[in-house]
Amino acid sequence: MNDDAANENQILLCSHCFADEGLRVDATRHGLEQPDECPQCKSTEGRKLTKSHIEALAWYFFVSGTTVRSEYGGYPRIQFNEHHYGETSISPSAWLKNDIKLIEESAKIGFFHYGPRFWMFGEIEPLKALQDPATRQPILERILNEYPVVALAKDTKFYRLRVGPTEPADPLEYDSPPVALAGNGRLDSAGFPVMYGSQDIDVCIHECHASADDDIFVATFKTQRDLRLLDLTHVLQEDVTEFESLDLALHMLFLARSHSYEICRAIAQYACQAGFDGIIYPSYFSLIRTGGHPFETVMGMSVRRFHPQANQYANAYTIQNFALFGRPLESGLVSVECINRLIITQVGYQGHFGPVTY
Repeated sequence: MNDDAANENQILLCSHCFADEGLRVDATRHGLEQPDECPQCKSTEGRKLTKSHIEALAWYFFVSGTTVRSEYGGYPRIQFNEHHYGETSISPSAWLKNDIKLIEESAKIGFFHYGPRFWMFGEIEPLKALQDPATRQPILERILNEYPVVALAKDTKFYRLRVGPTEPADPLEYDSPPVALAGNGRLDSAGFPVMYGSQDIDVCIHECHASADDDIFVATFKTQRDLRLLDLTHVLQEDVTEFESLDLALHMLFLARSHSYEICRAIAQYACQAGFDGIIYPSYFSLIRTGGHPFETVMGMSVRRFHPQANQYANAYTIQNFALFGRPLESGLVSVECINRLIITQVGYQGHFGPVTY
């Protein structure tokens, strides 16, 4: 083993070194289970941390743990790197001060308040154009021209979940809502019903905000012919900066809350007018389901844009939902294979901690 490899494997700290409970818990989760004595606190029971473990812990706690979501996009309040070693400028809680010193000295890094590039909080020209009905039309045309058309093959199965339907055994309960009731979801609007579905049942539960106390039923659908869909989960290959990226505009749009619905509905209606049967779009709950981090960057550049395997990278953190226009069951585009009751027997949460002041 050469010196570099030996240094990388050297134990520097352990989970018992930290006073902050959140850091202790996160370090316990990610550290190595070894009986050796910690060189810092002499504990034999704490999970051991090498330099790479400490850097990962610092990223989760101080970078991901201070990420704020804006109306569109998001960014971390804190960053760190080796260039700021010895020049940390954040103001942590009293119980974190010694912990930060341990992290700084062991990993040779320094923490600082991060000034995000403006695109990170939605200053993207196509996104701004979509927000104004007067400038929206050219971007809608670009979306239909630049995103791929895919065929959802005949006999493809997917699921639709209902909470408390009046007649659970009636297949029509699982079609799109009646025209008069449309307009509550991300893509449906008054007079424009949409059937939402997914091949991920867990996401269906999230999308319907179902709880253990609800009466939940799931219909299994099967397509009756090839369906022509616009795939909005695809990563566009663009020769532009983040500020002009249509790909990032759509990525932020579908991760935004209900204020984005009016734009999403306009896209759906435009796709329907162009003859599509529906669209494939990323679930709002994709990151919760996959454990991804929103809007990852390196040196202020979007990882989504320059990753050598961009679509594989994006697919790892994206759950695809289907939105079929009209009333597909009634019109014969899909059929109900079966209906089941769904009982929630266990719920689990995963997360990590972050600082409260900085």
